[in-house]
Amino acid sequence: MFSQFFSYVLQGTLTTVEVTLVALPFGLVLGLLVALLQIYGGPILSRIAAIYSTGMRGVPPIVLLFILFFVISGSISLDAFWAGSLALGIVTSAYQAEILRGAILSVGAGQMVAARAIGMSRLKAVQHIILPQAVRLAIPPWSNEASIVLKDSSLVYALGVPEILSRAQQASAATQQPFLAYGTAALIYFVLVFTTNRLLDLLSHRMRIPSNP
Repeated sequence: MFSQFFSYVLQGTLTTVEVTLVALPFGLVLGLLVALLQIYGGPILSRIAAIYSTGMRGVPPIVLLFILFFVISGSISLDAFWAGSLALGIVTSAYQAEILRGAILSVGAGQMVAARAIGMSRLKAVQHIILPQAVRLAIPPWSNEASIVLKDSSLVYALGVPEILSRAQQASAATQQPFLAYGTAALIYFVLVFTTNRLLDLLSHRMRIPSNP
């Protein structure tokens, strides 16, 4: 019985991974832009970026999913998959912006001063000096956000996207075995999150800046 549940629910795993692989990188790019504007954007752009970050962190993801799908998608032809994925990307961009902002600010201010002193522009200094170090510092907290996005991908179930939770609900309704159905979904989510965290831990270890002896 369990093998049948597992096989059926597992078919939604690819969709779950696809949603995550759209939302997470989209949020990373947008979050990096917001973080850079907060730090280097001047008084006006910095304020706008801060309002965006605060506002998006205050909106429940499911509300933004419904807004993007039921209100906006009709005018720009977004299907449920893309509406859900982009909505999750927008929400996570605010959290990733805070992670990246903290990592950038953790890099010593003297490094920007030194880079400018040897003739580098601010853009070049950020690109070649600040960001490479900030990315290394951001990986541990970013791995936690990656796990959250992976689990939040289950919210696209509300839009009819056939991911893990949707498959589990269908299996539960068809067999009247909710414990097995949702237990199987929980197991698959656990494996996905555990694997993601382990891979990011390995990446963090490889990119760690060696300490002086």
